[in-house]
Amino acid sequence: MRVHSFAIAATIALLSSCADSDDAPPPPPSVTISVPEARQIVDWDEYTGQFEAIEAVEVRARVEGYLQQTHFVEGAFVNRGDLLFTIDPRPFEAALARAKATLAGAKTRRDLARADLARGETLLAETAMSEEEYDARVQGSREAETAVVAAEADVREAELDLGFTRVRAPISGRVGQREVTPGNLVSGGGPNSTLLTTLFSLDPIDFTFTADEAAYLKYVRQNAEGSRPSSREVQNPVRLKLQDDPGFIHGGRMIYVDNQIDVNTDTILGKARFANPDALFVPGMFGRMQLLGSGEYEAILVPDSAILTDQSSKIVMTVDEENMVVPVPVELGNLQPDGMRVVTGLAPDARVITA
Repeated sequence: MRVHSFAIAATIALLSSCADSDDAPPPPPSVTISVPEARQIVDWDEYTGQFEAIEAVEVRARVEGYLQQTHFVEGAFVNRGDLLFTIDPRPFEAALARAKATLAGAKTRRDLARADLARGETLLAETAMSEEEYDARVQGSREAETAVVAAEADVREAELDLGFTRVRAPISGRVGQREVTPGNLVSGGGPNSTLLTTLFSLDPIDFTFTADEAAYLKYVRQNAEGSRPSSREVQNPVRLKLQDDPGFIHGGRMIYVDNQIDVNTDTILGKARFANPDALFVPGMFGRMQLLGSGEYEAILVPDSAILTDQSSKIVMTVDEENMVVPVPVELGNLQPDGMRVVTGLAPDARVITA
């Protein structure tokens, strides 16, 4: 940007009011002017949102019993399959032993029924047994087979219950505080199962935000024009700033746009995903996000400090060919990282007062 200092004759009421008629008029004030900068840019639309875990689990007991031991440090990172809690397994070990004994008895009765049926087939062939008695043996063999299947199912169920006494992490992530201390009775297997702890995945992590209907329509029309693809079809880039960051320094990608506009808020939900290897982002944290808001276009930019407010309008002060100050109303666009502001309504060769 070209910057120059000029002495101008400003049409402001300080030429005669501060001096007597016999005094010489003061010299014109000296100002710094610059020509607007033309640059190829893209717009970034800003939203406020909140992080949420991709996977969130409430770890609950699946069997009833007394909590025996806790195996994790509260707030630590755990891997999928790590042991978190132990419920007293002794009642379930006994139940499994009973189920196995029942299965053994059922298999013995099945083997006996099979042997009786085999002998019955021989006797029937020799007409030494009536068909009624043979049919009874067939039915008895079938019932014995069914009893074995049922006993095997009871064994599998008892094994599952015994396995549920060792509560393991269903996902990898950061574990919360323990909600129950050892020695307490916990319930499981129903809608009121005891909550033991919570577990949230952290890497990657999602950032949810809402955009108003006007922004949604803008994106749809840009996609139809081909200037900016829809975030439903392309993972458009996003940038994030936390409250103590110097700028939008965290990069991510759009992954989701909802299929409806909320009738209560007139907004639509969107999600962006960020890598989080250092666990900097946590669920519930707020941030400001910038989403790619346009395709590349040529814009006119001036220093943001050169923009003034005149009642409800925004103006910039310019110098015309006669070195007179002329206010020009402008419409503001996005502020760029270097402090330059996109404006419309200003001629590319205008001389803008910047200081």
